Amino acid sequence: MCETYKAYFGMPVGDQDKPWAPHFTCEHCKKTLEGWYRGEKRAMHFAVPRIWREPTDHSTNCYLCMVDPSKRRTGKNATPVTYPDIPSSIAPVPHCPELPIPTPPDRATPPSEESSSHQDGLCFCNNVAGLFEAIGITCNPNEWRLFIDSSCKSLKAVLLHNGNKYPSLPVAHSVHLKEEYTSVKMLLGALKYDEYGWEVIGDFKMVSFLMGLQGGFTKYPCFICLWDSRDTKAHYHRRDWPQRTEFTVGKNNVKWEPLVDPRKVLMPPLHIKLGLIKQFVRAPDKESRAFNYLQDLFPKLCEAKIKAGVFVGPQIKKIIECSEFPKKLNRKERAAWNSFVAVSWRKELLSLAAMTDGIQKAITREGLLQQVNSDWPQPLKAQVHCSSKRISARHLYELIYSTT
Repeated sequence: MCETYKAYFGMPVGDQDKPWAPHFTCEHCKKTLEGWYRGEKRAMHFAVPRIWREPTDHSTNCYLCMVDPSKRRTGKNATPVTYPDIPSSIAPVPHCPELPIPTPPDRATPPSEESSSHQDGLCFCNNVAGLFEAIGITCNPNEWRLFIDSSCKSLKAVLLHNGNKYPSLPVAHSVHLKEEYTSVKMLLGALKYDEYGWEVIGDFKMVSFLMGLQGGFTKYPCFICLWDSRDTKAHYHRRDWPQRTEFTVGKNNVKWEPLVDPRKVLMPPLHIKLGLIKQFVRAPDKESRAFNYLQDLFPKLCEAKIKAGVFVGPQIKKIIECSEFPKKLNRKERAAWNSFVAVSWRKELLSLAAMTDGIQKAITREGLLQQVNSDWPQPLKAQVHCSSKRISARHLYELIYSTT
């Protein structure tokens, strides 16, 4: 916002350390300035903003004492509010031929010696190796993973240490870019991803962008295998699905060229855990003792959310730590629940993109009860590069739950 303000009015935002200066702006001015900065046909009503100075008294030279915002009314018959022009608050100057509406600046910034740059609304670190050197950390791409998250309002990228020994390092951020494939491609290009080759982690929508998959309810949404989302009859019966071996544009819901190597993509453990608990709660009978116990365990949670399996991380942890819940399950449900607890054993899992041999053994009819009876003595460890054993959240639950 400060950058946009300076580009429009030709002066920086100042005096923010003073108590008498405004420290926020209205939503209308904010949206107008941001729209103008993006190139939209928007403009402020004035060329010079209101200039603020320190008040000298509260009767004749204090804007906030002379104007009562609570009396402002809107409508045709509303009494207009007169805004004073005083030495401590000089009135804005409207646009005129001598002060026309400025042209939005070209946001493409040429390379410079600075560690940060701006390009098409993206603020990013143009020298990641120099950033590591400046903070005194060895730049080893194998020890870090790139976390990319996006929403309707922002796009950000952060480097996370695999052992959580070092704090996270923000390397890119934007409030102007939309959540789409081209934005993610520009972000990876700005960070020189091909030079470092980090492993990348994000939510399932971000994984679709990274792999160039088509969005929405598609037939083949998984980048690991050709799991058919339309074949609902086989979802809880079929165990083996053909592995996705190629990413050809126009085939099997591949819309763009992949941005990273599929072996570098890590599945988000939290999203997998949320998907597993959702499928687990939706499967049992809603009149069973286990379902009624969940309602008693979370009395403030509405019945619709419990039926849909909508739980957050702390709620899942509470269910896992509850010793009474497994007693309410039947044999098949208890076997599936023990397998879910085993998957969720390690809170520090970097990825559940690949399952260990223990999980692979658990999803066979012969090995499930043996693994459950042993109470999973060792925590599961995520294997990142074993793509042949990767499995998605719903796939895992389907296979485990249908084995007994």
